[in-house]
Order: sequence, then C-alpha cells, then structure tokens
Amino acid sequence: MKFIKKDIPKEISKNIFLLNKKEGETPLLCLEFFRLKNKIDKKIKMTYAGRLDPMASGLLLVLSDAEVKNKERYLSLDKEYEFGVLFGFRTDTYDILGKVTSNYELKITNYELEKDIKRELKNFKGIFMQKYPAYSSKTVKGKTLFSYARAKQEVEIPEREVNVKSLKFIKIRKINNKKLLENIERRVRNVKGDFRQKEILRIWKKELKKDNNFYIVNFKIKCSSGTYVRAIANSLGEKVGTGGLAFSIKRTRVGKYMI
Repeated sequence: MKFIKKDIPKEISKNIFLLNKKEGETPLLCLEFFRLKNKIDKKIKMTYAGRLDPMASGLLLVLSDAEVKNKERYLSLDKEYEFGVLFGFRTDTYDILGKVTSNYELKITNYELEKDIKRELKNFKGIFMQKYPAYSSKTVKGKTLFSYARAKQEVEIPEREVNVKSLKFIKIRKINNKKLLENIERRVRNVKGDFRQKEILRIWKKELKKDNNFYIVNFKIKCSSGTYVRAIANSLGEKVGTGGLAFSIKRTRVGKYMI
C-alpha cells in the first residue's frame, strides 16, 4: 500500500486511520476522497466503522486491508460528542437538514430555559430505550427507514437500548432569526448529495421571516454505540416544551481513539 506521507491523517496502528469528516460530507464521500487523495489501490478493502450524518462532523474511524474483518468490534465502541441544540423548532430529521414540522414562539428567558433543561437532563442519563429517527439508515424488512420516510410510507419504527454515561450542559447563547437563517443557508448548501436541500431551505426562509430570537445550547455526551444524538436533541425539546433539534454534532472520540 502506497501513501503520500504528507497527506495522511494520523495512523494509530497498521490499517487503522483517524479521519476528520467535514460537515456536509457523507462518510462514504469522506472515505473515497481519502482513498483518491492518497492514491490507494481500489483493490484494497476499506471501510468506516460507524456512520456520521451529513450534518455531523468529526472522528471517522477507517479500517483497511486485514483490519476490515474486525469491523464489528469497532462498531460496538462507546462514543463521545460535542453538540448544539437549537430550541424553538422541530424537523422531520431532528436536525437542520430537515423540513420544519413545528415552530414555537419562545416566551422564555435564557435563565428559565437553562433551568428547565438542567431539570430534564436526568431523563437522558443511564440505560433507556430510544427509537430510531425516521430519517436513518436502520433497515426494516430490507428497506431503510429514510426510504419509507421519503416515500411517505408508514412503518413501525424500531427502538434499541442505549446507555448515556454522561450528558453535560456547557453553555447557552441567543441568536436572532436573520443570523440563524444565514447560518443554516450556508451550511445546508455545503451538503453533498440529494437531501432535499432546495425544499428545506425554502421552508427555513419562510419560517424565519419574522423577527425573533432563539437559543442554542451546547452539550457534551458520552454514550454507547448506536445512540442517536439528534434524537436526544428532539426528545429534550419535547420535554422542555419548546421543541428542539440538533444544530451541530461533532464526534470527538470512538473508544480509545480521539481527534
């Protein structure tokens, strides 16, 4: 296997690489760019151990050659994330890359919201059952959930047991509708692939016409494999009563491996 040394991300052991996936990329695109940039023969097997949503960034663990057969072992590793939750909205994907389904008029101070959030955090710690997001790659009867969702077909959403070992409130900040729209437009336009971007941006423009202020709250989480951070953001918004979605997600650790 030949690599251009100056372009290689950190190689933590033979056939294991740590890639820093950019927001807007799919994991596959990130992997293929890495293969192309480093002139890795297509005959050499490569795979990523653990998906990241298009709007998520951070650590992508890549296995190659003989290490590919050990993929399941890496998939089961615990994860750590830094993420932001935008309160005041809900979308069908539980993040900004989705159609707005609810828009709440926030009549609450940042102090009151912080107090409500901290009160509810205990409900998201420990072992509990979590439903998969409708827009996810989980398969039911051989078909992904997002395929059912996009085709507007009904399907029973499965759930799985997850373990949130810690969930910490970091900070809260206010953002007005104009700056929020500018941020969302810039980031959604950077997404590669077909994720309904044009339709989603039209909806966001409509929803953010009126002058208003919203809150973005940052958290850190340590959780078991398979935990959906954007589902936690959505559920936390429900508990608080203001609606909420994942504004940003960055994976910082997979098992012992970190950025």
